[in-house]
Amino acid sequence: MRSKVLIHNHGDHVGVATDDISKDEEVVCVFMDKKDETRVKSKNGIPLGHKISLKPIAAKDKILEYGEVIGIATSNIAAGEHVHIHNLKSLRL
Repeated sequence: MRSKVLIHNHGDHVGVATDDISKDEEVVCVFMDKKDETRVKSKNGIPLGHKISLKPIAAKDKILEYGEVIGIATSNIAAGEHVHIHNLKSLRL
């Protein structure tokens, strides 16, 4: 099974889809250093370039990507769920 998700940092809560992902698809997620991987089952269809949750995230929790906080969860997010503007509030000003 080839990888469809890239994870930038080992502490990240989300990875980025490197291909379209179908609902209920088990996807391989590889880290940038290619020394480790994990798998997650998608809860939604996720388009290329969008984020997928690697773990459950509670509403109001900070979300990490690149080892940095990129926003706040506006609702509970399950592992494998599409993470985008419908459930993530950016901290960019």
